[in-house]
Amino acid sequence: MRVSNFEAARRVAYKELLDGVRHRAGYVTMGMFALTVIAFLSMSLAGGMSDARLTAALLWVVVFFAATLQGERLFAEEAAAGTLLFLRIYVPAQAVLFGKMAAHFVTLLILAAIVLPLILILMNAPFVLDVVFLTALVLGLWGMAAADTLLAAVAAGASVRGGLVPVLLLPSMLPILLPAIALTAGEGEPSLLGGMLIYDMALTVGASMLFDSLWIES
Repeated sequence: MRVSNFEAARRVAYKELLDGVRHRAGYVTMGMFALTVIAFLSMSLAGGMSDARLTAALLWVVVFFAATLQGERLFAEEAAAGTLLFLRIYVPAQAVLFGKMAAHFVTLLILAAIVLPLILILMNAPFVLDVVFLTALVLGLWGMAAADTLLAAVAAGASVRGGLVPVLLLPSMLPILLPAIALTAGEGEPSLLGGMLIYDMALTVGASMLFDSLWIES
């Protein structure tokens, strides 16, 4: 029986999250990276960083590079196991894209929920946890998940994969990271959220339009 794209995407997302919990290597690597960076900087700066913008930049830098560690694995494991052909044959391309994107977004939300308290406690971060802060965080993670998923698919089909996702992800994320840092630090105008939302939607639609041809040709 043929299932809808939504149901297929839900199953892909569930499988992706379940595989991550079972194998744990990607999640452990991502978490240890974030913990190591924050703990090292906290000890180096004697437990505090008074500048809110620098602390916000640290938060997003940690999330960005931790996300690339997990993002590189989105299609690499299937490519190594030889199961990409199975996905191409039996699962619609859009379901693969949005399923993996949703799973990556959930992973980033969990990562942020772990990293943020660490920065608040260890770095004595002067953040104001209001609606603008939380909205900027969610919109930033959404854009990161959308761009990371598409670029991970590009990297999976490339002959040279190591380090490709971070190199390609940074330029596409700058329009989101810069306002996200300002809003997280409490210095940006709330109107920046509208620009982040538009850019996130553009990234998601663009990824959807490009993924079909990329999925077939890779």
